[in-house]
Amino acid sequence: MGIIHQDEEEALILSSSDQTQHFHQPLLQEPKLISKAWDESKKLWFVAGPSIFSRLAMFSVTVITQGFAGHLGDLNLAAISIATTVIISIAFGILLGMSTALETLCGQAYGAKQYHMLGVYLQRSWIVLFICSILLLPLFIFAAPVLKLLGQPTNVADQTGLVSIWLIPFHLSLPFHFTLQKFLQSQLKTAVIAWVSGIALAVHLLISWVFVYKLGVGVVGTAITLDFSWWLTVVGLFVYAVSGGCPLSWTGFSAQAFFELWDFFKLALASGVMVFLENFYYRILIIVSGYLHSTETAIAALSICISISAWESMIPLGFLAATGVRVANELGAGNANGAKFATIVSLITSLAVGFFFWSIIMAFHEALVMIFTSSTHVITLFNKFSTLLAFTILLNCIQPVLSGVAVGSGRQGVVAFVNIGSYYLVGVPLELKHVMFVISKQGIWAGMICGTVVQTLILVIITMKCNWEMEAQKARSHISNATAPYQ
Repeated sequence: MGIIHQDEEEALILSSSDQTQHFHQPLLQEPKLISKAWDESKKLWFVAGPSIFSRLAMFSVTVITQGFAGHLGDLNLAAISIATTVIISIAFGILLGMSTALETLCGQAYGAKQYHMLGVYLQRSWIVLFICSILLLPLFIFAAPVLKLLGQPTNVADQTGLVSIWLIPFHLSLPFHFTLQKFLQSQLKTAVIAWVSGIALAVHLLISWVFVYKLGVGVVGTAITLDFSWWLTVVGLFVYAVSGGCPLSWTGFSAQAFFELWDFFKLALASGVMVFLENFYYRILIIVSGYLHSTETAIAALSICISISAWESMIPLGFLAATGVRVANELGAGNANGAKFATIVSLITSLAVGFFFWSIIMAFHEALVMIFTSSTHVITLFNKFSTLLAFTILLNCIQPVLSGVAVGSGRQGVVAFVNIGSYYLVGVPLELKHVMFVISKQGIWAGMICGTVVQTLILVIITMKCNWEMEAQKARSHISNATAPYQ
């Protein structure tokens, strides 16, 4: 996973007038379908590969933490699971969504060759997102009483509250981790992010083993290892960015970062709400499981299911990012057919990955759950969930690519409304129905899948009805307006 020369990166990724001319060559001169698909696949994986690896590595840090906590008992597993899949995920979704505003601004500045503005935008994002992270601290400080109010058992709520307090340093690392990542991605420096994430994963595995098995520090120790590993990535990305890795885009700290903060906040807030609605959807499953019998077992089993699903979802989320880049590049170049072809290749590739993991879970579900726990009750309940988990993963390999198409064509608002309707007007009511009337653990998960099915079908229809020529014209017009102030 070496670092590719900048000129080679731009030639491979950025749609230029030369690439547009290539796609408009006479039909007889076009490559055959297989050659075109192979060429598009290489462009797709150039973006998706490092993105998938870095996402997998950082999420695996959390999964490893849960795995070590699971061997400390069901209560500790339930506590660390709620803290990471609910408490952290709320803040994670909001701050991750807000950081996408930086992705938009840095992408425009980089395309306009206003490189120094990338550093200004980065510093501006630090200010806004860090303030927001401070405002989110009550979520961690008062986790225990809030969970009790929501009906969670006292012992689970108290232990989760303890873990949440120790995860505050992890939470405070997110504004810097996300923004540095977007800052580097906008300059096609994805390999650096992958290297730093891989090193952090290796270090985390080592210190988790030392803290839990050698020092015996318990669940608090697992939280501390999580804090350390995420801050390690922040330090690594920051050192690279400010120590010569980005000589054009980082020119030092600037007072300009304190201007236009309100405009940045409004843009970031809109993106944050959109991502939060989708990110929090499956976390509701953990909360309502507290109303079932055998609460600790139910929470532990459902948390493991969600952890596995979320771990695998890092792959289609990588395709979401890559699809967004490819579709945006082709539409920006006025190449409607190229954008449509990129969508097809990305969707087929992601589906192939989905079928692979579907097969793994269907065949080896009992071996997978034993990574997280040795409790026979949790293992038995997980086995009942395994089929639903497998089909959830398969569905989640389709809709992120379709969301990436919408993002690449600038229709994030449409996806936000689709998410609200399918998740919170269909999925959540069906889930609550099973809680109140059926008291079925499998029924709760099935209700959540219904929301995902509705969302996927709507996005399929939207994509099939997409007027690619019109989207290409709109993209070209948007680029012209965005770059005009820099010219």
